[in-house]
Amino acid sequence: MGRRQVCLGHGLWALLSASRWEPVAVSTKERVGSATPSKGVPFILRFYHRRFAYIIAIPIVLYEGIFLFYPMAEGVRDSLTNIETGSTTLKWVGLANYRRMVSDPVFWQTIQNTVMYAIAVIVLALTVALGTALLMNRAFRGRAFFRAVLTTPWAFPDVPTAIAFVWMMSPPNDVLGEIARWIPGVHATPLWLQDPLWALVSIVLMSVWKGFPFYALVILAALQGVPADLYEAATADGANAWARFRHVTYPGILPTLMLLALLAFIFSFQQFTLIWKTTGGGPVNATQTISILIYNTAFQFFDYSYASAIGVSGFVLSMLAAVLFIFLERRVLAARGG
Repeated sequence: MGRRQVCLGHGLWALLSASRWEPVAVSTKERVGSATPSKGVPFILRFYHRRFAYIIAIPIVLYEGIFLFYPMAEGVRDSLTNIETGSTTLKWVGLANYRRMVSDPVFWQTIQNTVMYAIAVIVLALTVALGTALLMNRAFRGRAFFRAVLTTPWAFPDVPTAIAFVWMMSPPNDVLGEIARWIPGVHATPLWLQDPLWALVSIVLMSVWKGFPFYALVILAALQGVPADLYEAATADGANAWARFRHVTYPGILPTLMLLALLAFIFSFQQFTLIWKTTGGGPVNATQTISILIYNTAFQFFDYSYASAIGVSGFVLSMLAAVLFIFLERRVLAARGG
């Protein structure tokens, strides 16, 4: 009996050794075929396996189609018609609304206000954000706490922010007026929301205060991605702080700065709440941007067709600005060897 067990054990061990350790030649076609579902698997499972990426993309496509592309198509159609209040019929007028828009001085003043506002926000917000990110990138006690506090303006909703700034800019409080009088040469309290120039300055300051934390956090992440050995090499070559920033830091974060400039421009075109809750586009249309003009035209004067035409023009200007920024970014990076 023991002899049988020994013989059986040797046989099993030989069989297992042959099945486990002897190399087996398998063609590439057979390996690829074995990775695919077998023909015995139900059709629905095979379809799910092969079309999984398309399946998970369906909700996104539906969302974009219903809430983005369909309203855009409706806006373009409405801009080519004349929608009368209280009527359900559309009268085709072609490019009449666009011809009216081109000859409207208020429209061109609005475009000028929007561009000035966007450029001011881009320059100031990115400058403040860059300085803040450079400061937060340094090692000091309590850095984590101050990084958390940095997000406070960005986390505030737009309506409470606008109300707080109106309170600080209006008598009898006028906190910002008191601060402004500390500046040498300023003797009178600025009329923040009444003077056309100061009103535009006011909404720029509000937008910068509200938006710079987001840009600072993105720049801070980009700063942490710059290789440390580049700073060590620059220091070994005798470069001072400005030289290190110019030749190491700035080239390393330049793509991020270009992207943030594009985002700031788009956000400025879309800004509505801060302007509407403070100046409403006034005084005398000094702070009326394209989003405010669309709202006033559609919901105060009930000229929906003309408002749609202005909206289409704003979309086209935003797309042109995006293409211009992308073109400039590629030229700058190509010139720097990126």
